[in-house]
Amino acid sequence: MTDTAHRNSIDPEALARGIRDGNRASLARAITLVESRKAEHRAIARGLIQELLPLTGTAQRVGITGVPGVGKSTTIDTLGSNLTAKGHKVAVLAVDPSSTRTGGSILGDKTRMAQLAVDRNAFIRPSPSAGTLGGVAAKTRETMLLCEAAGFDVILVETVGIGQSEITVADMVDFFLVLMLPGAGDELQGIKKGVLEIADMIAVNKAEGDGALGARSAASNYRAALHILALRSLTWSPPVITMSGLANEGLDAMWDQVALHRDKMSATGEFQKRRADQQVSWMWDLLQQRMMEALTANARTADRLKSLEGQVRDGQTAVSVAVEEIADLIGI
Repeated sequence: MTDTAHRNSIDPEALARGIRDGNRASLARAITLVESRKAEHRAIARGLIQELLPLTGTAQRVGITGVPGVGKSTTIDTLGSNLTAKGHKVAVLAVDPSSTRTGGSILGDKTRMAQLAVDRNAFIRPSPSAGTLGGVAAKTRETMLLCEAAGFDVILVETVGIGQSEITVADMVDFFLVLMLPGAGDELQGIKKGVLEIADMIAVNKAEGDGALGARSAASNYRAALHILALRSLTWSPPVITMSGLANEGLDAMWDQVALHRDKMSATGEFQKRRADQQVSWMWDLLQQRMMEALTANARTADRLKSLEGQVRDGQTAVSVAVEEIADLIGI
């Protein structure tokens, strides 16, 4: 099929109807449009999201992070299965900046979440396999909206990378859960203080069997650490719990905290404000991304940009002088 024929075969209205009806094939195809680098596909995706926007915004959006080996996949698999058993529809999305370097996809092997992979009320979608963290995050946000329009009322966003990816995910969800290992301080786990400061809850995982004592000790240490950190909200003090994703222990209590957080934050208006602030922040992020794309794609400026970059690197041109010349080139 030629590219023109493929483009003509896309029926946005049919896709929108399919998504409203909860058709998984329609949802998957719409997400593929969101992830496409082709301008015509992105235009269709934008129109689709705008049309479906009234159906979005009602889901519980939860970000989950933790170092490799902490049990994120097992926890998400068990938690998601618990939720679908109670009548929820769960979508699992991923933000994986490491995939931009390796070309891989963290959820490519869905056997990591064996229960959810075969659950008709669950949907697992990996992050795109290329692009900047900002690009991956933008596509994850749009995918989240499409999933909500398709009727998924719980969105779990997993971050695999470290550093900026945690902040990025925290800025797109309602509740940010940080998983910790028992018997190890945050320095040993590679978790920076900044991640604790954006956590809405800390859960020490692998608290089953012989790990229970170490988990309780670690939880006590994290409670003490949180007392000296600035809180994100005057309404919510992040709880520290112990749990086991493998043994399915403590997950119901953990989800109760997620629901309580939404109730408390909604009562004060903080929930609505956080959502609104996230939307505005997303708008500016996308605008900056589009401006950079236009700047680097412009044949008139691309060569000069490369030359200026080399001059700055070699110390021949001051950064401020280079920026001013670039601004003149694009007329700002």
